[in-house]
Amino acid sequence: MNKKLVAALSGGAALVLALTGCGGGDDDKKVNDWAKSVCDEVQPQLKKIQGANTAIQGAADEQDSKKLQQTDSKAFQEISESYGALAKAVNKAGPPPVDSGDKTQKQAVKELNATSGSYTKLKSAIDKLDTSDKSKFAQGLAGVADELDKLSKSGDQALQKLQEGKVGSAMAKQPGCQKPKTAGGATTQS
Repeated sequence: MNKKLVAALSGGAALVLALTGCGGGDDDKKVNDWAKSVCDEVQPQLKKIQGANTAIQGAADEQDSKKLQQTDSKAFQEISESYGALAKAVNKAGPPPVDSGDKTQKQAVKELNATSGSYTKLKSAIDKLDTSDKSKFAQGLAGVADELDKLSKSGDQALQKLQEGKVGSAMAKQPGCQKPKTAGGATTQS
């Protein structure tokens, strides 16, 4: 019943991974300091998002509609809060010290807040589903999965732009912007 939702979540991971950076190294101190200020706030949020995704995946075979609804609702709430916290972290850090840094920062904050809002809407949609009729619930869940799929495919250009050039290189070096380690498919907790 929840497998389509799980499949859609896999695509949503791209948004999270957009924050994890990759690349070489430029030792520009201002850029590194900026990246550190953002990345120190990123890691706990990435862990929360990953944990919420794991909860949804773990409930993929759940037959009790009410339990499935509660798991998904809680996960969407956590993901929404995490994206909101990421937006605040990027906003608080200020513009990256590169050309068009102000515009890049504003776009990233706007996109992160929009993603947060989208997950709030998904939570609301899950909460409104009728769990007493398995057929109607499955149809509603399919609709939520479709919305989640659209969300996962929506543009993350602002986040990609945030990680170009010096900023991306500096972020990639920060432990907080690296993908959380997993052991046996579960997130590690610090």
